[in-house]
Amino acid sequence: MSTPVKKANNSLLSDVNLYIIFGITLTAVMGVSSIAPAFPVISDALDVSAQRIGLLITFFTLPGIFITPILGLLADRYGRKIVLVPSLFLFGIAGTACAFTTDFETMLFFRALQGMGSASLGALNLTLIGDLYSGNDRATAMGYNGSVLSIGTAFYPAVGGAVALLGWHYPFFLSLLAIPVGLFVLTSLEKTGSSGGLNISEIFSSVASSLVSKKVIPLFVGIFLTFIMLYGGYITYFTILLDEKFSQNSFWIGIILSGSSFMTAYASSQLGKLTQRFSEVNLIRTAAVLYLSIFLFIPQIENIWWFALPVAVFGAAQGINIPSILNLLTGYADKEYRAAFLSVNWVVMRTGQALGPYLLGLVYAFISLDATFYASAIAAGIFVLCSFFFMKKDWYSAEDVSTIEPL
Repeated sequence: MSTPVKKANNSLLSDVNLYIIFGITLTAVMGVSSIAPAFPVISDALDVSAQRIGLLITFFTLPGIFITPILGLLADRYGRKIVLVPSLFLFGIAGTACAFTTDFETMLFFRALQGMGSASLGALNLTLIGDLYSGNDRATAMGYNGSVLSIGTAFYPAVGGAVALLGWHYPFFLSLLAIPVGLFVLTSLEKTGSSGGLNISEIFSSVASSLVSKKVIPLFVGIFLTFIMLYGGYITYFTILLDEKFSQNSFWIGIILSGSSFMTAYASSQLGKLTQRFSEVNLIRTAAVLYLSIFLFIPQIENIWWFALPVAVFGAAQGINIPSILNLLTGYADKEYRAAFLSVNWVVMRTGQALGPYLLGLVYAFISLDATFYASAIAAGIFVLCSFFFMKKDWYSAEDVSTIEPL
């Protein structure tokens, strides 16, 4: 296995490995955001009800919850490329196949295959950052990667919506971009991973031990609550608020959400500089307080122009929170089982992503729309308590941590 090489921050952007990681990240977030704007035309073309069209997300997401940890174990045992290259090719081929289907059930089958291809990407891009960089370089690379992710999240809906004007099947052709990324991984990515000294059962035992560490559990709680708030309170019910209370159409809602993504991208890009002045724990605590303030403020807004404030602040909070948590988790995981460890984190994130809209949907149905934001504020409050009382600054350092301290 290669050892992380210390680089000057200004040389990171000349490292081809980092750009390959960016390609993996952009592929990982493409699967939903690029086709979501085409849902209405897909629904019309294949005669699918509005209630069922959401299955295109469900069938894509579910495989990752179950197979990502397995792929992480394989990536630790046999190397990152062994898992990444087939995953990227499967993503590209299955995603493109959706464009040639003539019935919805066949499309769901190919979406499930594409989801299997996507399952490892979100964990292994972080794993590669941990493999290749250390210290402040790792924080900087993690911030750059968070910026790329946010820019992709902002642009993919616009690109997917634009090409959908040509026909419902055109957004699926964007999946072909995964093929050249896979070729670059195969030919140009530095080889990492392959802990030949450990077998699968030893890797599994090491990961299981690390998951009960008092240092890890608060970080998992933080990332879980973050995705509850992001996909429940913000992406789902903030958009409903803009529609129901302020009568905004989908175009302007998309513009507003994109503004938040661009703010996230900028904040993430500054993570390397921020971590030279502040600890990741302090950045996480700051973000938690900002989340709490935002969700308490949103129900009070009566003039739509005031939304510029929570949109900008939420974007900034995302930009300092998520990369900071991921940086700590990436540095904490021992290099021998880093991929498997971060795969569990990916499952935690996906679970929060799935539960957020569902739980807040119950609040919306039985109480009110405003109550969804107060419920999100409760999640933020728990995050605040967790970050101040269960995350200790002296537990984490900028360098890799290999000592597991159980509860």
